[in-house]
Amino acid sequence: MAASPKIPLLGLTFQELSAVVQQQKEPEYRARQLFEAIYSHRLPSLELISTLPRRFRSALQEQGMEVSPAQIQKSFPSVDGTIRYLVEMFDGESVETVWMPEGDGGEAADGSEAGDEIAEAGFDRATICVSSQMGCAVNCQFCLTAQLGVKRNLTAGEIVGQVIAVLNDRRVDMERQRINIVFMGMGEPFLNYWEFMKAVRLLVEGVGFSESRMTVSTSGIVPRIHDFGSEPVRPKLAISLNAPNDQLRERIMPLNRKWNLDKLMQAARDFPLRNRERITFEYVLLRDFNDRKEHAREVVEMLRGIRCKVNLIALNPGPGIAFATPEEQQVHDFQQDLIRAGIPAFVRRPRGRDIYAACGQLKRTVA
Repeated sequence: MAASPKIPLLGLTFQELSAVVQQQKEPEYRARQLFEAIYSHRLPSLELISTLPRRFRSALQEQGMEVSPAQIQKSFPSVDGTIRYLVEMFDGESVETVWMPEGDGGEAADGSEAGDEIAEAGFDRATICVSSQMGCAVNCQFCLTAQLGVKRNLTAGEIVGQVIAVLNDRRVDMERQRINIVFMGMGEPFLNYWEFMKAVRLLVEGVGFSESRMTVSTSGIVPRIHDFGSEPVRPKLAISLNAPNDQLRERIMPLNRKWNLDKLMQAARDFPLRNRERITFEYVLLRDFNDRKEHAREVVEMLRGIRCKVNLIALNPGPGIAFATPEEQQVHDFQQDLIRAGIPAFVRRPRGRDIYAACGQLKRTVA
């Protein structure tokens, strides 16, 4: 007879854990103990939660409950310190999560500048790139993940589980080390909006991340951008732009046929930015396609009046991608054209190319 499916506790809110405690007729404070053990202390199993009575833990286990729906299956280290993880879920399927350590100062993996206070304190910093779906349905023509299609959405517990699995593997001290999260892995977060947002709240309220240390990237799901702007707790917003006009964007991002650049730019203009916040526009440069001087001028005109910055990404190559990486000088010239027009522009350096961990390369490669 097949074993009963596990019921993960990771992914449950404090209120949901309170209902579990109430069902077991345990005191209310057990919910707080359980919540802190799972999220703050990142304990991977019920056996390790010594603050709970053994009888309570046994009762939960008898009902098929376990802590985590995510376990590291395999890791692939890069020569630059990046680590690509295959993270396995309860159903045996896996997604990819990437750890990108950074030195003091300089540019972070999300294109932001390292704070001086961190450099002075000498703390380590790193970025965790998290997946929100198994595969992706958006079908961007320069991205290896698109070749997988989409298998299913991840639950909030599976999204948070990736972060906790990596934090534990790297033995991160949240009080001493500055960790960013970018929801830029496999999948389109805004096509799994409610589970993604539940995961964000758990990472803030439970694990201890600041929302200012998180960034989510969308290909341009306009209705969800409007929803996102009204969230009381939310990461920073990045929009994957990648072309200066509808004609080119439709060729590489079929999604543009549904929500074109006029609709996308209006959503960006309407987005309620917080004090000192900017929208990040990500622009993958493809040789002789969207990297010319006239394209830079079009981008400048399109973004005029929006409080933003641009992250430029030279294409990370991969099998089956019909585009080439531009020359370094072309990337530099494009950046300078934006800067001269008053738009902050950064070149995001590739991380983990040798292990297929760079932007647009996540495809569950197992070697």
